[in-house]
Amino acid sequence: MIKRIFLALAVALAMAGCSSVPLSDVPVVDKSATTVPGGGAGGGTQSSVAPVVTDSAIGTTQGPANVARIVYFDYDSYVIKPEFQSLIEAHARFMKANNGRRVNIEGHTDERGGREYNLALGQRRSEAVRRALGLLGVPDSQVEAVSFGKEKPAAPGSDESAWAKNRRAELVYR
Repeated sequence: MIKRIFLALAVALAMAGCSSVPLSDVPVVDKSATTVPGGGAGGGTQSSVAPVVTDSAIGTTQGPANVARIVYFDYDSYVIKPEFQSLIEAHARFMKANNGRRVNIEGHTDERGGREYNLALGQRRSEAVRRALGLLGVPDSQVEAVSFGKEKPAAPGSDESAWAKNRRAELVYR
């Protein structure tokens, strides 16, 4: 009986405490927003936060000049072909000479296969390039390996020509 009284009293106190908070007050005020003339539907303010850029073509000019930034792979493989060794060596020289530079290695696959399998294969491709750079003296702190699987094809289509262009790892400097 006493437990029920205390429970009822606790519920009553909690409800009384909640009713004392005015719901019309704005709990957070954005003081960093700036007023934009003509504001539009957003109420005339614009945040000063810079948007995230996901276009991998932006910012790639910061790497070594006149050196390709794409390593292509055979079907269902993450073995780096000998023809791309000089490309990786040029990027390694650039990274060692510019220890403030960072690079993302983005692994990609063609459209064949399941989503999870392609994400894993894309990760293995980006990790293969990362390891190759590491063997040439580039510290891991400068390199990040990520996978997009089949989500960002370079070439549309469902033929061998398109698939060959989509089986790749791209070096994107940031």
